[in-house]
Amino acid sequence: MSVLLAAVFIAAVPTVLGAEYDIIPKPQSITPVVGVFLLDGSTTIDSPADDRSREIAEYLRDAIRTQTGISISKNKTGNNRIEFRFDPNIVGDEAYRLTVSESRVVIEASDSKGHFWAVQTLRQILPSTRGEVVAIPAVVINDKPEYAYRGHMLDVGRHFFPVEFIKRQIDLLSYYKINTFRWHLTEDQGWRIEIKKYPKLIAVGAWRKEPDGSTYGGYYTQRQIREVVEYACVRNVQVIPEIEMPGHSVAALAAYPEYSCRQKPLKVTAEWGVHKDVFCAGNEHTFDFLKDVLDEVIELFPSPYIHIGGDEVPKDRWKECPLCQQRIRSENLKDEHELQSYFIRRIQQYLESKGKTLIGWDEILEGGADRNVVVEVWRGNAEAAKALAGGHRVIVAGPFYFDTPIKNKTLKEVFFTDLTSIPSYFENRDLVLGAECPLWTENVTPVNAESKLYPRLQAFAEVTWAGNGGSFDDLRRRMAAHYEYMDLLGIAYGPEDRALAEYGIARVPSIAAWRLTGVKGFKDIKFRYTTDGSEPSLRSRSFTDLLDVSRPALIKVAPFRNGRQVDLSKQFALTANAAIGGSVKYANPIDTRYAKAGEAALIDGIVGSRDYNDGIWVGWQGADMDAVIDLGSPRRFTSVSVNFLQQSNSWIVLPRRVSMFASEDKETWVELKTIDTGADAMDMDTSIRTITFKQPKSITARYVRVNAVRFGKLPAGHNGAGGESWIFADEIIVR
Repeated sequence: MSVLLAAVFIAAVPTVLGAEYDIIPKPQSITPVVGVFLLDGSTTIDSPADDRSREIAEYLRDAIRTQTGISISKNKTGNNRIEFRFDPNIVGDEAYRLTVSESRVVIEASDSKGHFWAVQTLRQILPSTRGEVVAIPAVVINDKPEYAYRGHMLDVGRHFFPVEFIKRQIDLLSYYKINTFRWHLTEDQGWRIEIKKYPKLIAVGAWRKEPDGSTYGGYYTQRQIREVVEYACVRNVQVIPEIEMPGHSVAALAAYPEYSCRQKPLKVTAEWGVHKDVFCAGNEHTFDFLKDVLDEVIELFPSPYIHIGGDEVPKDRWKECPLCQQRIRSENLKDEHELQSYFIRRIQQYLESKGKTLIGWDEILEGGADRNVVVEVWRGNAEAAKALAGGHRVIVAGPFYFDTPIKNKTLKEVFFTDLTSIPSYFENRDLVLGAECPLWTENVTPVNAESKLYPRLQAFAEVTWAGNGGSFDDLRRRMAAHYEYMDLLGIAYGPEDRALAEYGIARVPSIAAWRLTGVKGFKDIKFRYTTDGSEPSLRSRSFTDLLDVSRPALIKVAPFRNGRQVDLSKQFALTANAAIGGSVKYANPIDTRYAKAGEAALIDGIVGSRDYNDGIWVGWQGADMDAVIDLGSPRRFTSVSVNFLQQSNSWIVLPRRVSMFASEDKETWVELKTIDTGADAMDMDTSIRTITFKQPKSITARYVRVNAVRFGKLPAGHNGAGGESWIFADEIIVR
């Protein structure tokens, strides 16, 4: 570039002191300086000779070329250069100083971690313009993190995420100086990591049968695991695996049932929640199996930590298992809680013999835990206080569950989460390693995961790197530039304080149709839908805010933005029903928290899904269902049916008995059908049971009555033992 052209370029670049920077997380200290550094093809990178420094220099060279189109010279002798220097006086293994002057860019740190984070800061102040030369404003930035552990956990057990998705998120974690990716690799619903000694873990454990009959699953080969770990290592991100034990292990036990207490065949479950089949703590071969698994896991992950879960372990199987009871006696344990502690200690000691530190969820404290384990806290401050009082290092996760709906955990709420305001944390500050934002995936897939993570992850990065005390308005100002960055990358981020999409559906008598309404989290969202039950696509029909449907249909609707689907589809089943337009009365009042349509929900032609909280089901707790429908005038019909939900984990159990009646005057009733359902509160699978009366010859009646006798109190051994069960019913269909 000529001297004259350079002079013109410099004159066009603002060099105002106090200029605002859009860096996230915000550095500890930013001091603008007059001037700019001109980066062009003659710029060189001067780095130390060690392998990691050369790797970081190459990463920066690639990033500059991607962002600006400028290819940095590999000649180290130029005057216009970026220099990496080690400075032992910079305290902290992630601390750094970034100095941009008119003559050069200097990156200083006491180790390579600080060098790399300085590179990520440099990327954020580097203009996103392409050309022969770009100007970087002169500045001095001194920075270090508030917390050493800044993590994100992705659950790939419930839903599988491909390697390319994982890499994309690691790129973003690194960009925002989040230094830990926790890979939740095993669950009741799927085993996702290849273990060569036990091939059935992926042949059987990686796949499940879905409620619609389809097969779902996937797994990572050891080659893919190594690929991801190396990819993350280059980007300053450690990868910590989570291999669940002793609970959340149905997928493993489906592959190898001999390590369960009952030693009977199991299926990989498609049901969420807590399951009673866990690893047998009394069987010595169980520990041999788990040690073999951990040996291969340790070989794949160089991280000093291995997470073993340890949460939500029902003790039912252990209580009935002779081997577990013998273990309790032989080890002089008090009960099954101490048996869990025994289990965790054995695994911890084995990991320690391999140079690894065990991390577990806060349930590992039940029955006592070795002081050397790290406790990840999700159940609140009381559990944190217990862990800290025992001298445990802790990771705080509870306030940062990003599967929580955005409107219930907004960007602002994440930003103002202050760990130091909790006395037990403040008093034991040295034991608080940091925090983690988990994304559990019962209702999350690659389609909508990014809308759950971003922009809340940026606020989390700020809290864990910069600490609290900043301005939320300032974060929102900086976020404007980062929304542009995510748009450039095609990241399907979500809103800051509302749902990406919300729906309502109701029968509208005045138009004799159902009206589906959609509320958008972004103005440019377009709702696309189908009426045959197929998944919406870019080719599907669309509506803006509302859609009227006059005929029965199976509607699926999903929001699309920037040419892609950004949230999971929502399904609405609309059915013909002679009771539509009638009225319904209940002997016992319904619980108004559930049915959005109120009392009419049982006869509006909208059929409830497997989600009791979908706004369509009608619920009673501790009371029978007794509903009388007035069809308005005598009508001829041949069938009456009603759906009941079984979801015992949520205390929803089929009624014990269902009876149906018809009447012309509401005084004399004719019994149509009575059936004992065989209700079982210990059946934890979610299902919908349809009770139907049907005959070839039609009957005439004005009134239809359905009586369902509740199951009653939940039995011993149930997670709600002694509590009153619920009845959930939907759509009494008269045809």
